[in-house]
Amino acid sequence: MHDHSHNDDHEHGHHDGHVHHPHGHDHHGHSHPPLRPSVLGWAMAATLGLVVAEIFGGVLGKSVALLNDAVHNLSDVPALGISWFAMRWAERPADSEKTYGYHRAGILAAFTNAILLVILSMWLGYEAFERLRAPVHVVESWMIWTSIAALAVNGGITLALVRGRGDLNLRSILVHNFGDALSNIAIIVGAIAIHLTGALWIDPLLGIAIGLLVLWSSIGILRESSHILLEGRPREMRVEEVARAILTVEGVQEVHDVHIWSLGGGHNALSLHARIPDMHLDQCERVLAAIQEKAAKDFRIDHTTVQLERAGLPAHSGYVMPEPAKK
Repeated sequence: MHDHSHNDDHEHGHHDGHVHHPHGHDHHGHSHPPLRPSVLGWAMAATLGLVVAEIFGGVLGKSVALLNDAVHNLSDVPALGISWFAMRWAERPADSEKTYGYHRAGILAAFTNAILLVILSMWLGYEAFERLRAPVHVVESWMIWTSIAALAVNGGITLALVRGRGDLNLRSILVHNFGDALSNIAIIVGAIAIHLTGALWIDPLLGIAIGLLVLWSSIGILRESSHILLEGRPREMRVEEVARAILTVEGVQEVHDVHIWSLGGGHNALSLHARIPDMHLDQCERVLAAIQEKAAKDFRIDHTTVQLERAGLPAHSGYVMPEPAKK
């Protein structure tokens, strides 16, 4: 019985993958039509030009806020590079090495970028704190003009990436650039305030604020990407709900050892053990197909693996679900 159900499931698992895969790709296509990797390539070139301009502006204008922002923007270059590489990598089909495919390349990129940002924001904060203790005279006009140029570049990149905000990898880049645009606005306002009041502490204070903004957004991405890398269940699903839905399939008497995880890129997987009465193999196949259809329709799970077990045997492993309440 076990052997048959395993083979049967294996066959159905693959069949199911083929049936629902186009659906998954369609979803993928909807969120990314304008976002080919070339968008990130252009963003990289624009950001590099901006970093050079901000370093000149920061040195000539003696502004730590501008120099911090230049370093902040420089951090976008490896981040954009990693994300560009991940987008190309995630398009690769599954092979004998990575049997689930490369969907998690983007998650790994987001995780790496977030760690880089946390380290960077702490360093920026320290530099700005040092400036608070020993204020430096800044040249406001350099701060204003460089920030206006920076705002144009970062605003443009942010708008170009808004359509991909559902993708964690692209969200890490979007957060980067949105943070950059906000900090450019803050520097412009700060430079005007310094010009009017002569308060030199405004510049390092802006530096600290930019550092905190980056830190806050990075930690959110770090938490979400590490959750997926640690096989955490997709946030929108509850194990109990999925198990109870499977129990409504005719013939399924009990389910246990239920695992749900995300492959990344909007693809989710499910594995479970299902108890069914003694029945012919063709009936087993119908139960399997019904379970896989239920998972795909109700929960958008496009990769389901089921181990069928004969009802009446004691449960040995995992998370045992109760029988549904009789109506």
